[in-house]
Amino acid sequence: MAQEGIVSNIWDDACKDLRTKMSEDTFSRWISPAVPVSFKSNTFELGVANNMFSIWLEDNYKPLIVESLNTVTGMTVNLKFTEGYTPVEEIKEKTPRKTVKKEKAVDEDESEEPKYIPGYNPRFTFDSYVVGDENKFCYAAAKAVASAPGKVYNPLFIYGNTGLGKTHLMQGVAQEVIKNKKRAKVEYLSSEEFFNKYIEALESKKLPSFRRHFRSLDLLLIDDVQFFKGKERLQEEFFHTFNTLFNAHKQIILTSDRTPHDINGLEKRLVSRFECGQIVDTAPPDYETRLAILRQKQKEQKIKLSDEVLDFIASRIKSNVRRLEGALIRLTSYVSMMDVEMDILTAQQLLGSMLEEEIATKISIQTIQRHVADYYDIRVSDIVGSKRPQNIAFPRQVAMYLSRDMTEESLPGIGEIFNRNHATILHACKAIETKAEKDASFKMVVNQLRKQLLNGSV
Repeated sequence: MAQEGIVSNIWDDACKDLRTKMSEDTFSRWISPAVPVSFKSNTFELGVANNMFSIWLEDNYKPLIVESLNTVTGMTVNLKFTEGYTPVEEIKEKTPRKTVKKEKAVDEDESEEPKYIPGYNPRFTFDSYVVGDENKFCYAAAKAVASAPGKVYNPLFIYGNTGLGKTHLMQGVAQEVIKNKKRAKVEYLSSEEFFNKYIEALESKKLPSFRRHFRSLDLLLIDDVQFFKGKERLQEEFFHTFNTLFNAHKQIILTSDRTPHDINGLEKRLVSRFECGQIVDTAPPDYETRLAILRQKQKEQKIKLSDEVLDFIASRIKSNVRRLEGALIRLTSYVSMMDVEMDILTAQQLLGSMLEEEIATKISIQTIQRHVADYYDIRVSDIVGSKRPQNIAFPRQVAMYLSRDMTEESLPGIGEIFNRNHATILHACKAIETKAEKDASFKMVVNQLRKQLLNGSV
């Protein structure tokens, strides 16, 4: 029973981490139904319903799941899928967003109890957002929008690096609006999801329905609009949707990893629309804010760490909130599994890879591309080009793997820099991981490249 409890705790903590890396719809559809079975000899076994589930998770989400399990346990974890397990909640019981709106009863709508909203992370509220000097204006702007959507700061454009709370603030606005006006029409989705819905509407000849839906919203929230770049027809569609909502005084909130002006391949008329409201940036939290974030996150944990250990984490993990939370989860999971007190020395050992990653955040993908190109005696233009001979394709995969391993950039972001889609990046990472597991000499090469990049960044 104790072992079962530990396995469940590890999976629960891994799921918390996974929720920050994917949309709630993706999590509910593919991750939530999985059942933690066992954790033996560094192999974590997940039970899934059938062959379709195991194949899809293996091909699309295994690297992300392994990454979260590694973060939680502080180990290098192998992942195994076993079929024939009934999900805790059947997928068919997870009602789509539009059905929830239609089926709401009047009495339920008036309830004061907080409700789960499909597509949103329930933890991303204003109450759980820790405000520091570096983000207080961004927070104030989001609060103002939530209080009077469509009347102030429209559009609200939030930009900054990954893991700094852009999505948290955006979803905080959405959940506040829905709490105050339960029948408000609100849609939150990533730019990739918006693009996919647009393509589906085109292919199924349902473009009028697509337009009616998005142009009748009270609040539209789009994450990572930098991925609109180069998609001319999509930009044309979004331009008219934006104008319709804006002219109707409906609120629009957008996020990006850069300012509108710095998004290459974005039409000038869209840039001007994005810049006509309020542009705010999120910055890495200072020490005081990092410590406050850790204390806030600890309220969600049964295991409490000492002030000394929290101070150690806050002083060493500086790059973003997501990594701070990962460090906290790793240490509390260890305490739970081993039933010991956490001290500074143990914390330093368990967070060794994370502390290295803090150095690695200074490394750009372009630096990795140059270093790999030099090592394999090819040109950077070959790395990002379309040629596919083995002497170019293989180093390209190595560079993709190291970019995923050593930077905070998202899969679509890496794909953009390599002129590939995110599925290609995932395939490359999986191929390099597999080869490194089977070929000790190649694993040494990868470790050597990683060490050279780390040493070169100090």
